Amino acid sequence: MANKRDLKKDINYVLGDIIEAVYVWELSHSEKPTKESNAIIDEAIATFDGLIARVNDRSAEDKKAHFKAINNDLETKGRELIEKINNLK
Repeated sequence: MANKRDLKKDINYVLGDIIEAVYVWELSHSEKPTKESNAIIDEAIATFDGLIARVNDRSAEDKKAHFKAINNDLETKGRELIEKINNLK
């Protein structure tokens, strides 16, 4: 983990790409949002808000472990959201 700024950029890029993938799926399948695709976008936004709030939390004792846990959560949640996109019908 290089620094807080890089972690924020990673969160933004990963979740932004997931939202973009949902939009691409919508355009290629039905050209209008479905309940499932909107739910994935809402979940990505909620994840973004939660992770950024955790990054900005200054009360963490061990910063390195704190940021590593956030990075691991980003990876886990990103994989879950990608799996949900792959399961859209």
